[in-house]
Amino acid sequence: MAHDDPDHSVSKDAPSMIEFQSPGRFQIDNPAATPTPLPEWSAAPFSLGVDTTIQPFHDMTGAREHALSLIEQVRLNLSIYTPDLEPWLYNHSSIQMSCSRFLRAHPRNRLRILVGDSSRAVIEGHRLVTLSRRLTSNCRIRSAHPDYPIQASAFLIADECGVLIRPNADQFSGHALYRDPGRARQQQRLFDAAWDRSLPDPDMRSFLL
Repeated sequence: MAHDDPDHSVSKDAPSMIEFQSPGRFQIDNPAATPTPLPEWSAAPFSLGVDTTIQPFHDMTGAREHALSLIEQVRLNLSIYTPDLEPWLYNHSSIQMSCSRFLRAHPRNRLRILVGDSSRAVIEGHRLVTLSRRLTSNCRIRSAHPDYPIQASAFLIADECGVLIRPNADQFSGHALYRDPGRARQQQRLFDAAWDRSLPDPDMRSFLL
């Protein structure tokens, strides 16, 4: 019999066709396209250049409220000394937007940030680092010189009038002053001396590139 006979093209001993059964339908839950925005912070209800009473705070919320209040009201110069750009305090949209509005309000407005160690901000990302990349002319971040450390504190100075100080940078507690030019100028001199000795941060530069 010819080998090309269609009735005998498959041997009787060949295994039958393999049947596959579908495991059924299933659904893939993809993550949301955009992350849920963080809730906005509230600013402390005190006026820069007006309120003279010292305002102590003892927790994270108090530090955030006073920092945001001072940043929202600054009109010319904002100076920040921070050990590592403290993300719990400065890496938030409320802080970023307030700093951005301040810097865009006038070309002469200036934000200077002196950092002890920027490695965490570079690795994890930080909103103020992003802002400094966009507004390079009036927002600058530099590293404190290792031979000239300021102190163990962290502080913010607004217009040589208001100041927020946390005596121990590893703690939330501290105090805010909304009208104390003498103390603000004292902290400003301390900051300026450290800024004059500060160094360009190689990690920050590589981040910006």
